[in-house]
Amino acid sequence: MCAKLRTTLISLLLFMLCGGSFAGFAAEKKMTIGAIYLDTQGYYAGVRQGVQDAAKALTVQSQLIETNAQGDISKESTFVDTLVARNVDAIILSAVSENGSSRTVRRASEAGIPVICYNTCINAKGVEKYVAAYLVGDPLEFGKKLGNSAADYFIARHISEPKIAVINCEAFEVCVQRRKGFEAALKARVPGAAIVANQEGTVLDKAISVGEKLIISTSGLDAIMGESGGATLGAVKAVRNQNQIGKIAVFGSDMTTEIAQELENNQVLKAVVDISGKKMGAAVFAQTLNVVNKKPPTEKVIQVPIDLYAKAEDGKQWLATHVDGLP
Repeated sequence: MCAKLRTTLISLLLFMLCGGSFAGFAAEKKMTIGAIYLDTQGYYAGVRQGVQDAAKALTVQSQLIETNAQGDISKESTFVDTLVARNVDAIILSAVSENGSSRTVRRASEAGIPVICYNTCINAKGVEKYVAAYLVGDPLEFGKKLGNSAADYFIARHISEPKIAVINCEAFEVCVQRRKGFEAALKARVPGAAIVANQEGTVLDKAISVGEKLIISTSGLDAIMGESGGATLGAVKAVRNQNQIGKIAVFGSDMTTEIAQELENNQVLKAVVDISGKKMGAAVFAQTLNVVNKKPPTEKVIQVPIDLYAKAEDGKQWLATHVDGLP
């Protein structure tokens, strides 16, 4: 019964996003769609599940050819070449690099295969020329939500000049914009706030190491901002490892089961901003259907919902509604 309900809900979501009926799809040829996920972290596992569930919910026959680029431009390029050779109907892609992935996307586009980006993509000129649609949560708004939550925390504790370190994923422009939004919102309400360090740590193990070094080297650190899921969890573990619970707070990005558990615990992690991977996957697949069926969006850049979780109860509720652990 639950499986049937899930399928029905996904079908309804796709219907609303596509703005039409699926009845006409049944008579069309089988679609083959390539899907590239940037890595295996929780968010992309959620996107993959959303794409797969959306594909299964349709009456039209569809085949997904999937891979994980593992953040490697060469793997991304090779797989796209394979998809082009197979003449797939469309490619779903979270680009490894804003500039480095441009040639790859261009090759697919020039071969007549539409590319639909999500979360990360190529530069703005490339999007306009070679991308059929780009689904993304406004990264500035994403950062502002987290910055406002941090401001609430500092104001409540009468901390007028907080020192904040950032563990970043700024190889991707969306992460740069997340930080800018965070800083703008925080400093608008707590003018004395200062970003005192900013180092890369997208993968969990590296984020833990970077977080510990930041804590040791920065006297009087009040908080760490994590720009990604790995950075967020790494920051929390670094605070625990350095016995700074109650002294250093973490404000983070991208929900996973372990991050939700830390939020519920509420000792270190105080707020998380998230874009649901499953919802993103469903929305991306819906727009892919639109593009394949010659119904491209009027605006190439499509905003998706952004959620703020700022209480222990929020973490508890997320865990209750994400039993499978996928965001």
